[in-house]
Amino acid sequence: MKVLMLNERDLDHPFAGGVEVHLDELSRCLFARHGIETTVLCSAYEGARPDETKGGVRYVRSGGKFSYYAQLPSRVRSHWRTGEYDLVVENLCKLLFFSQVYLPGVPRLALVHHLFGLSAFRQVPAPIATYVAFSEALLPIFYRRWPFVVVSPSTRDDLKKRFLPGKRIRVIPNGLDHDRFRLDPSVPVERGLVLFVGRLEYYKGVDVLLRAWRQVIRQRPDARLVLVGAGSAAESLRARLTEKREQASVSFQGFVSESEKIDWLRRAEVLVQPSHKEGWGLTVLEANACGTPVVATRVPGLQDSVRHEKSGLLVPPSDSTALAGALSRILGDSKERQVLSQGGLEWAEHFSWGAVADAFAGVLGAVARREELPEQSNFSHLLG
Repeated sequence: MKVLMLNERDLDHPFAGGVEVHLDELSRCLFARHGIETTVLCSAYEGARPDETKGGVRYVRSGGKFSYYAQLPSRVRSHWRTGEYDLVVENLCKLLFFSQVYLPGVPRLALVHHLFGLSAFRQVPAPIATYVAFSEALLPIFYRRWPFVVVSPSTRDDLKKRFLPGKRIRVIPNGLDHDRFRLDPSVPVERGLVLFVGRLEYYKGVDVLLRAWRQVIRQRPDARLVLVGAGSAAESLRARLTEKREQASVSFQGFVSESEKIDWLRRAEVLVQPSHKEGWGLTVLEANACGTPVVATRVPGLQDSVRHEKSGLLVPPSDSTALAGALSRILGDSKERQVLSQGGLEWAEHFSWGAVADAFAGVLGAVARREELPEQSNFSHLLG
């Protein structure tokens, strides 16, 4: 089987995120376990090869941030005419592709991490956010008959609220590479170290975290916050640190390698994820697999990937006082941290890329044969 995947970015793109990690891990595993080949039509960027195959996954790059979408219809038609492909998969994580308009009558599947809705206005200028919200409003018109795979019950429920039929939606969560993300007893946990991993953008709630941090360091003057990641809001977020004590206790690490990220996850006392919305929140499971508990906001996606009082703590979104309280609670109670650490390790064990690829392969086969989607009993008992 051969899949034609539409996604704006690949894992090596400067602004790649969890969606691209999912795409890369899933596609590699589909090839290794099931011989399913994937060609990803994505955008180009400085230094990138126009055509590259890695781990059985082919990346064909062309176009920039906006020209990518203008070029895509002709690129999709050109690839489909080769007769090599069995179905099209649209990875709906930014703008919708509407491939049924320019490539009608072919088997296709929509893969959704999360929809932006009004949260788009926290991330991009108002005209672009308006277009994103408008295009998402067209989902029940243009995608009503499509089969969907979503990564969390929250995203499933969001689609159902938008009048998409639940019988066409299957939940297959993110997986984990347990060979890389695992507890290493030789790496000591640093007392007072709070870690954030992700894009430095306002929709990630980093501004709320910085407000909460002022309260944390009043109670824990020895605590320090490390922000791992890059983004368009980095400088404006840095400018919010006006007091010397704040500046001294907060470190912006920028983009780091995968091995460096894993080292930070193992060293941290707690990972914090204050996002306003996520599809799933892969970093929280990665932290749990490394033995690190999580404090996160009770929002779509994170309320699925974090087990409150078991693998971490959930707090209301945009509530800096509650966020500060939860962080201080874990930093101040080593016994509770140990309980949450053990609970996180046990929770993370349920998720692997192999199981995700096996479930996804079954869906791809059904879509290519134009059959009903198989049930996902392996995950329904975990996620509901």
